[in-house]
Amino acid sequence: MIRLDPERIAAAAGAEIVRRGTAAHPARGVTDSREVAPDDLFFGLPGEHLDGGEFAAAALAAGAWGAVVAPSRAGELAQGGGDGWVLSAADPLRALHGVAREWRRAIGCRVVGITGSTGKTSVKDICRALLPFRVHASPENYNTEVGLPLAILSAPEAPETEVLVLEMAMRGMGQIAELCEIAEPDVGAITNVGPVHLELLGTLEAITEAKAELLQGLRERGRAVVPAEAEALEPHLHDRLLTIAFGPGGDVFALSSRVEDTATVALVGTPHGVQEYRFPFTEAYNLANALAAVAIGVALDASLADMAARAPGIVFSRLRGELLELRDGVVILNDCYNANPISMRAALEHLAARDAPGRRVAVLGEMAELGPDGPGYHREIGAHARELGVGPIVGVGDLARHYAPDEWVPDARAAVPAVHALLEPQDAVLVKGSRSVGLELVSDELAAMRARRPPRERA
Repeated sequence: MIRLDPERIAAAAGAEIVRRGTAAHPARGVTDSREVAPDDLFFGLPGEHLDGGEFAAAALAAGAWGAVVAPSRAGELAQGGGDGWVLSAADPLRALHGVAREWRRAIGCRVVGITGSTGKTSVKDICRALLPFRVHASPENYNTEVGLPLAILSAPEAPETEVLVLEMAMRGMGQIAELCEIAEPDVGAITNVGPVHLELLGTLEAITEAKAELLQGLRERGRAVVPAEAEALEPHLHDRLLTIAFGPGGDVFALSSRVEDTATVALVGTPHGVQEYRFPFTEAYNLANALAAVAIGVALDASLADMAARAPGIVFSRLRGELLELRDGVVILNDCYNANPISMRAALEHLAARDAPGRRVAVLGEMAELGPDGPGYHREIGAHARELGVGPIVGVGDLARHYAPDEWVPDARAAVPAVHALLEPQDAVLVKGSRSVGLELVSDELAAMRARRPPRERA
């Protein structure tokens, strides 16, 4: 429930109330009329192909608390039937931002913003489980100028929300700064900086500057959580910030770690002492993500022991390192949500390190948005896979030809029969590529085609 009265919502939205409704408070914010539930506040956002304001009447008919639309639609909407509120805003997207910021302030909780070239969703997932507070975290990938304010507006009021953990995506300069203006974070975490979105930003220096907008956007006496090895961020760390570095040589680091069955047991050093954690994963890159999450906990003055007690409950979002066990001992490492040179190398190294009796097969989709150097990055990843002993390799998408794969297919649909035909019993299969390739089709179809047979009943 967004416990802001209609006049306060209108003021935050920079909107005029053109029709008064009956309900006191909206439940949450939505931008898709198909998802409207009773008492939702619908924002009719203009889009590239459609104007969301066209669907405001349908949203109100579905029981929406009210609708925020452009002035050109507000008058007609106000004359329609129903008892929902109608607010007229010159810029419905800015209105969404303003209402979300007002609700963030009304909740009064601490806010964590997380960005980075890789790992930000996993760090968010770990924080959701690890932090010993009432945590509300961004659902799925609600990390854009539309998704982030909707994540805020879905947060329960105080005291049910003590910490708000928000993922922040970046595709260009100024976008993180815009998200910070909405979220006003107290803690800003940068997971890493790497060659992602080079097609848009051109250089690693520009990517670093764009990520560092999070540090500039922290509230007074804010706390920065950064990787110890990211020297490029140092010019952006200023005196008014308390900085906590994680990883080797940092403030939060693994004194030792070992893999036990499906878990990683790590002894973690922090400025507040040493604590053993049992994490429910075996990937080295997720240990780095966990260190970032522990550092966020340190920034929030969380109890180390309380975080350790909660660590076994970590659950990752779908398509990020899922383990699918199929018939004939085939195992799929389903990590197809996204890919870039950093995450691809880490995933291949995890595949190569698996203690499995069969081959290490890689289904590698192309890595998007790498600019003119894209083919070179793909060649490097293909060579790295061969050095690790990974193979056979199936490349999916135009740029995937540069992996020098054993087999190449143009798209995910063509990859399904190709991969199915080459699989052998006991194979471990990594499925990974940029989101645009849609490799979840491959993992889902393989899981259906090679599902474990139910055990036969004994006679």
